[in-house]
Amino acid sequence: MADIFERLLKNYGPIGQHRRAAHGYFAFPKLEGPIGSRMLFRGKEKIVWSLNNYLGLANHPEVRKADAEAAEKFGLALPMGARMMSGNSNYHEQLERELAAFEMKEDAILLNFGYQGMVSLIDVLCNRHDVIVYDAESHACIIDGLRMHPGHRYVFKHNDVEDFEKQLQRATTLIERQQSGGILVITEGVFGMAGDQGKLKEICALKEKYTFRLLVDDAHGFGTLGKTGAGAGEAQGVQDEIDLYFSTFAKSMASIGAFVAGPKDIIDYIRYNIRSQIFAKSLPMPLVLGNLKRLDLLRTQPSLKDKLWENATKLQQGLREKGFDIGKTDSVVTPVYMSGGVEEATVMVSDLRENYNIFCSIVVYPVIPKGHIIYRLIPTASHTDEDIRLTLIAFEETKQKLDAGTYKSVEIPHMAEV
Repeated sequence: MADIFERLLKNYGPIGQHRRAAHGYFAFPKLEGPIGSRMLFRGKEKIVWSLNNYLGLANHPEVRKADAEAAEKFGLALPMGARMMSGNSNYHEQLERELAAFEMKEDAILLNFGYQGMVSLIDVLCNRHDVIVYDAESHACIIDGLRMHPGHRYVFKHNDVEDFEKQLQRATTLIERQQSGGILVITEGVFGMAGDQGKLKEICALKEKYTFRLLVDDAHGFGTLGKTGAGAGEAQGVQDEIDLYFSTFAKSMASIGAFVAGPKDIIDYIRYNIRSQIFAKSLPMPLVLGNLKRLDLLRTQPSLKDKLWENATKLQQGLREKGFDIGKTDSVVTPVYMSGGVEEATVMVSDLRENYNIFCSIVVYPVIPKGHIIYRLIPTASHTDEDIRLTLIAFEETKQKLDAGTYKSVEIPHMAEV
């Protein structure tokens, strides 16, 4: 009989195999100090492009005041228990009502975490007779939710409407043959890696030909897109046609928690059947009150979103003018595509951090194909023109080193041992 632990220790996985050299620097780094465009990393100030603090609310004075006052008044324990049993409050219900109104939906339900919420949401919506059709580049929380689904699922090529319709046809044929079940389509408002918006308008148009319900994960669109900040659906003019709108508080709201909004009767069904909320402790009161304040700022201070887009536009235009490939992003998420191996990327990251004081996230194999590097920059309303200027200089100079092969001749730094 095999020992489970022995098997695990023989293979730490594609990322875990580098843990000794990477831990504390490339993996599990520690950013310290107040959240903002500049923070401390290993005791030195860095310009940070890795935080989804889109609107700069993490350290907004009104937010900090609301968080502190709520913690002082209620503590972190209240309310105790799951909401269905003993953990409900007027404030939880107020936040749900305000989120629903903000998203132009009838009702909403709070979720403790975005990742956990999406996994459980898929589980509560679909049974083994239902078919799920989803985008190939869906977030990991969607993929993990699909792994729990006992029925069929069909994936369509990323943002490929023609292939989407092909998979819809397959799903429709299967449903008609088994004479039971329905179709749930899942996509994203903004894809967090590439920054491109999901084809919501085109997907919704196919409702005229096919019968399906649409669930949109708009974690990166909520608060950043649309006239009021209601997200990608509002920006594309199809918010009414999104059956269930899902987002997290971990991005624009700079907080913890999530929600899903939709028809009142369906939200009520979810409320009484979603296991991750029925069997988990309710969101603590300071988070609920803090999120009410954050939502109020989203509604009443459009200048925050305007500043975010001003910074994103300057960063993206600057990168394009310097010849960088930032793909098809039509959101504030800013990917920078380069060619190179994992070894070169490792040296380049350390060069950016140690010699240019730029901290940003990098994606390499096995997340993307070998020979490619993606730097993922997240502009926020907190960044300054000087942050952007210095970052553009750093990227231009390190790109020249990458193209010249300089990083190939440098030994891979083992920063975790420093």
